[in-house]
Amino acid sequence: MLNRRLHTYLFTALLVCIYILPAQAQLGAKRETFTRADSLRGSLTPLRTCYDINYYHLDVKFNIDQKFISGSNLFKFTATQDFTKLQFDLFANLKVDKVVYKGQELPYTREFNAVFVTFPKAITKGSVDEFTVFYSGNPTVAKRAPWDGGIVFTTDSLGKPWVATACQGIGASIWWPTKDHQYDEVDSALISISVPNGLKDVSNGRLRKVTKLKDGYTRFDWFVANPINNYDIEANIGDYVHYDGTYAGEKGKLTMDFWPLSYNINKAKKQWDENAPKMLKAFEHWFGPYPFYEDGYKLVETPHLGMEHQSGTAYGNHYKNGYLGRDLSGTGWGLKWDFIVVHESGHEWFGNNITSKDVADMWIHESFTNYSESLFIEQYWGKQAGQEYVHGTRMAIQNDRPIVGPTA
Repeated sequence: MLNRRLHTYLFTALLVCIYILPAQAQLGAKRETFTRADSLRGSLTPLRTCYDINYYHLDVKFNIDQKFISGSNLFKFTATQDFTKLQFDLFANLKVDKVVYKGQELPYTREFNAVFVTFPKAITKGSVDEFTVFYSGNPTVAKRAPWDGGIVFTTDSLGKPWVATACQGIGASIWWPTKDHQYDEVDSALISISVPNGLKDVSNGRLRKVTKLKDGYTRFDWFVANPINNYDIEANIGDYVHYDGTYAGEKGKLTMDFWPLSYNINKAKKQWDENAPKMLKAFEHWFGPYPFYEDGYKLVETPHLGMEHQSGTAYGNHYKNGYLGRDLSGTGWGLKWDFIVVHESGHEWFGNNITSKDVADMWIHESFTNYSESLFIEQYWGKQAGQEYVHGTRMAIQNDRPIVGPTA
């Protein structure tokens, strides 16, 4: 196992220098200058490093008709130094209704998408504390998710509401208040999403509770036991149905949960039941156990193409093999498997389990996962097939910008 993995990692380290497909989502176009707003979100200042995030409870209600959200997020943290002021992040088009600490509202100021909170007395190094942000507003609507960020408000083919979040690169603060920097992953999180009756929400981790509220809404509580980067935290709202299964993996029984739209359940069972277990077998062979057994493995049908949302992979490949029915390599090998199931699930190992500390190093997520595609092919069709796929995808290389992005 060690020799096999060492071979994989060493070869990948060479390969990533030349092999980055344009499958990267929301990483942005080439930029020559950066604004004050960019620096506030991208830089690590003492106002951000002074606290380490331990736990979030994100509680959000979706008014789909008005494209309006409202709710709160509880920040539990450990102080890494003495401080009286910290920064969290929330896009300026969303209103901070109040910030509550020990039953009292705290004063705050805003600059672009950054919010600065002042505490009544010093928070001492090593202490564990918490505050809650209440917020509301009309969030940014994604125009071309997942390549731009925000919330997708659309309908399924039967005209029923279908909503999804996608915010890689642009940042999770586009729809909820958070410490919006990749270096600090929250240790665990409770995600409570309230949706109009008759719809379901599917988020990360395991479903703990479903509560019928008195205002025509239903709240779905999902708990994530593992550390998670905040752009992975998701809400998917629609007329979903659920079926499940198990996979006998390297760490024992792994639960598999599948959430297609109600009228696509037969398509899902055919496509997902074939591709998901094969993906798990291949990647546990090459990379070791699936990293999030405690939270399970999920596939969720979405109105956008896909995203590596941890323990809840977003899927919009229309139940086709290849990339929307196309072979990115031009060799034929890419049509033998479902690109989104394999690629986005591959991010569970590279991107979710191993996460870059800065968006400038997102190549770590994409390059290793791109290479995992060829390893998947090698697992089932041999080394030559895997190499042919790699060679075929080279035609997509544009060589128009550095692999490593600019740092703050």
